[in-house]
Amino acid sequence: MRQALILPLLFLPLPASAHAGLMQSTPAPGARAAPGPVPFNLRYNSRIDVRRSQLKLLGPDHKELVLPVTAGPTEDTLQTTAQLGPGNYILRWQVLATDGHITRGELRFTVTGHE
Repeated sequence: MRQALILPLLFLPLPASAHAGLMQSTPAPGARAAPGPVPFNLRYNSRIDVRRSQLKLLGPDHKELVLPVTAGPTEDTLQTTAQLGPGNYILRWQVLATDGHITRGELRFTVTGHE
């Protein structure tokens, strides 16, 4: 009897999940960039709410800088630029997907001492 009640539940539609995962980034994780203006372009696997998303940059001095976020050319991208000197950096991102879920992550990269 229990099996007869449970079996139909297996065929109910499940809600779609659209948690935003980072698909592509410039700079790429582990990349080396030249000093000066460094462009950031992050593309996710779902549409994101740009106004409620943030990018924070942790620099070689261990200070965290909140970067201004702008929409990219598509609804799944964020863009910004920062003037950077040599050192190791961590870009911490937090995005709100259109499904209402917040996703966080980080990418590490290095700015070299040569132009």
